[in-house]
Amino acid sequence: MIKFADLNLQIRDIKKEILNTISKTIDNSAFVGGENVKIFENNFKKDLNAKYCLGVANGTDALEIAIESLNLKKNSEVLVPVNTWISTAEAVIRNNLKVKFVDIDDNTYLISLDDIRKKITKNTSAIIPVHLYGYPCKMDEILKIAKKHKLKVIEDCAQAHFAEYKSKKVGTFGDVSCFSFFPGKNLGAMGDAGAIITNSKKIHTKCKMIANHGGLKKNSHIIIGRNSRLDNLQAGILNIKLKKLNFWTKQRIKNAGIYEKFLNQNKNIVLPVHESKSKHVYHLYVIKVKQRSKLIRFLNKNNIQTSIHYPKILSEVPALKKITGKNSIITAKQNSKKIISLPIGEHLNETQIKIICKLINKFYNHTT
Repeated sequence: MIKFADLNLQIRDIKKEILNTISKTIDNSAFVGGENVKIFENNFKKDLNAKYCLGVANGTDALEIAIESLNLKKNSEVLVPVNTWISTAEAVIRNNLKVKFVDIDDNTYLISLDDIRKKITKNTSAIIPVHLYGYPCKMDEILKIAKKHKLKVIEDCAQAHFAEYKSKKVGTFGDVSCFSFFPGKNLGAMGDAGAIITNSKKIHTKCKMIANHGGLKKNSHIIIGRNSRLDNLQAGILNIKLKKLNFWTKQRIKNAGIYEKFLNQNKNIVLPVHESKSKHVYHLYVIKVKQRSKLIRFLNKNNIQTSIHYPKILSEVPALKKITGKNSIITAKQNSKKIISLPIGEHLNETQIKIICKLINKFYNHTT
C-alpha cells in the first residue's frame, strides 16, 4: 500500500525528541501557556520574516479571530475562493459578514483575479486569498486591487507553510494571515493548532485580546473575547518539526519533479503549474484528469491511495447554499469533477512515485 499520508513514518527520526518534550511538559505541569508557546511564536515569525505571531487553538479559530480583529463593517461582503476548505467561508459567516464566492483560475485552481474584479461592489470589505495546495496566489495583483478599493486582505496559508511569491514567504503580504497546524499539514502538530501572523502591532494586540477572553492578562476583560490558545504540548512538538520543515519541503518538491518527469507526456493529464516567481511547497499534488472515477478505482485496486480536494465547491455545500445564494461559478465547478490529489508527502521515495506514474500511464494506455 502506498499511503496518501504516513505521519508515523514522517516522525521516525525525531520520535525520541517528541517524546522527551511531551515528558518534560508533563513533569513541569506546563499545559496552558508555557515556554514552548513563546519559543514557537518567536521561531515561526522569524522564519517568515514577520513581526508578530500569535499561537491559537486551530486554523479555523485563526481565521475567525483575524477577521474579527479588522472591525469590518457588519453585513459587508468578503470575497472567498469557491475552491477551498469550508473553514474559510465559515469564519466569514460567523463574524456576521457575507460570503461572496469567487471563481478560480483554470491553471492554478487559485482565486481568479478577473473574477475578483467582477465581484467587488460598494459593500465589499475584504478579500481572503487562499494559497491552496501549497501554491501562492499572485499577491502583488491582489494587493493592487485591494488598495484601489480600500479592502482588507486576510491570507489563508493553511496549506502553504514556507511557500513563496517573488522570494517573499506567504503570510507576510496582507493585513493579517492564518496558519493551520492540523496533523496532516506540511507543518503539523499532534492535534489541533494554529497561528495568526501580522506586521501590525494593533492587529496583533486585538487578536491576542480576542483569543484570551478579551484581555491581555488574567482577570482583565476589556472586550468580549473567547478562549483560543496554542497548547504548550503541541507547541513543543511544533518546535521540533519546524526544524525539519525546510528538509521536508525539499523532499516534496523533489517528489513533484519525479511526477512531472514521468507524467508530462501523458495528454490525458494536466500537471500543476509552477512559475519561476513562485515557490510551490506541494502540500497536495493535484492533477486534472480524464475518466477520474475509473482512474481512482484502478489505483485503489493497485493499492495506491488518492483523494479529491475538493469533491464539492463551497457554493454546492448544503450548509452554504442558502446563506450565500447563487454565484456565477463556472471554472471551479468544471474542475471539481476532474481533479485528483496524488500522494506527495515526505514519507514517499523515488521508487514509489515511479510506481504511481507507471500505473497512471498504464491506465491511460489501455483506455485511450
